[in-house]
This record gives sequence, structure tokens and C-alpha cells, in this order.
Amino acid sequence: MFLVTGATGNVGSELVRALAESGERVRAVSRSGRGEGLPPGVEAVAGDLNRPESVRDALDGVRGLFLMPGYEGQRQILADARDAGVRRVVLLSGRSAGTGDRDNAVSGYLLAAEDAVRDSGLDWTFVRPTSFMTNALRLADQIREGDTVRVPFPDALTTDIDPYDIAQVAQRALLSDEFAGRALGVTGPEALLPADRVRILGEALGRDLRAVGLGHEETRAEMAATGMPKPYVDAFFAFFVDGTLDESVVLPTVEQVTGRPPRTFAQWARDHAAAFR
Repeated sequence: MFLVTGATGNVGSELVRALAESGERVRAVSRSGRGEGLPPGVEAVAGDLNRPESVRDALDGVRGLFLMPGYEGQRQILADARDAGVRRVVLLSGRSAGTGDRDNAVSGYLLAAEDAVRDSGLDWTFVRPTSFMTNALRLADQIREGDTVRVPFPDALTTDIDPYDIAQVAQRALLSDEFAGRALGVTGPEALLPADRVRILGEALGRDLRAVGLGHEETRAEMAATGMPKPYVDAFFAFFVDGTLDESVVLPTVEQVTGRPPRTFAQWARDHAAAFR
């Protein structure tokens, strides 16, 4: 049995599907515990990672655990997992953990999560992806309304990755001893600017979309308007304006682990075109 937390999220939902399709028994944990949309045979369980007691029973009979970072109950959940006989944990981390910067709000919480996993006594693997291709869904309302798309951090060149590929790497880390004790940095196959992604989305939609870069103050205002706390806004400015994080380098990890290259943004855009119409 494999337990997947964040089972309705971008990566978790893909991992649940991948494990189920490979014939593994899967228990899918989400706050709602709803089973709608899950593959046949997957067990849906309600659980809150900030409340370890709500996850404890779900660990019974579990061999491997896929864990989301940044929750208050993480250390207790890991202790409960060890007591329940769980052998391996795969943590979804992020590329910024590699900076070692504990003063940055984003890399800081990822490093704290990695510390807890290292201290757990379980075999572990960290999966450290770059920005997700699914972040482009934030542009959907603008694209539905017109052909001009305002984008933050217009000069940030990033190797965004499809959550599908993150899940494929996580699946192999759960099933194999080969990746124990390793931090796997995973990227997409190409470095793109926001304007490149807008253009590619336009091609998938049969439209001529044009990107307009937001200024720094506009970006701060828009991020704050979404409810993002200031320390996290500052963290992303450190990454993509001050340059403390370089997500422009393509890594071979996805192909090395899965045997095939990562999916391109053009593939992702074609598969998700309906979300922008």
C-alpha cells in the first residue's frame, strides 16, 4: 500500500493515477476525503497534515509515503509512519531548497521539511522540481478576456516542469531502493520566458496572444491581492529579481529516472487548452 498526501493536487493526483495504473494499492489523502475522480480501486481518506491524528490510521499497512511539505504536523506524521512500519518517504520539495537559504520564506520551509524527513529514520528521497507548468492556469481569466496577457517577472527564464513528470519521478522513487538518500532536482526540457509560454499557449488556442510584463510594484500588488503573505512575496522577488535562484538550467534527471524526456510546455498547453477557452 502506498499513501499519497495532497492527493487532489497537481502532483498528488498524477501520482495516484500512475501508481494505480501500475497495479499498486493506493490510499489517497485529502482534506475532503472525496473519491470523485480517483482511479478505480483507490481508497480515499480524509486527513489534514496540520492535524497528525487525522492521518494516523491511514498509515496502517503502508509501505511508502508521498509527503507534501510545509505542514505543522509533519514531524509527528513521520514518527507515526515509522511506528506503523512505513519503510520509505518521498518528499515533494523544490529547487530553492538547494540554495540552503533558511532566511527565505519559501526555501526555509522546504529545508525545514527536508530536515524533518532526514531525522525520521525512514529511507527518504527528495524531489526538487522547478516551477510548475500548471502555474500558467493563473493566466486563464486574462486569456479568455482578450489577447493581451500581463505577466509577472517577465525576464525570469525558467525550465518549468509538467506535474506529470514530477509524479513519474516520485513513483519510481517510491518503488525502488535506487534513489534512497538522494535529492533529485527535476526540470522541464527547455528554458522559457513568460512571453514564450504566452506565445505557445496562443499557438495551442489558435490565437495571437501578446505578453506584457508587469513592473515590480504591479507584481507585488497583484501577489498581495491573492492573499500571499509578504514574506512569500519577498521570497519570489529574491528568486526572480535578485537572482538568488537559477531555474534556467535544464537537468537530465527526468529522462535518467524514467527513461524518457520530460514533456514540453507545448504538449502541456495542447492537453490543457480547454482550460483557457
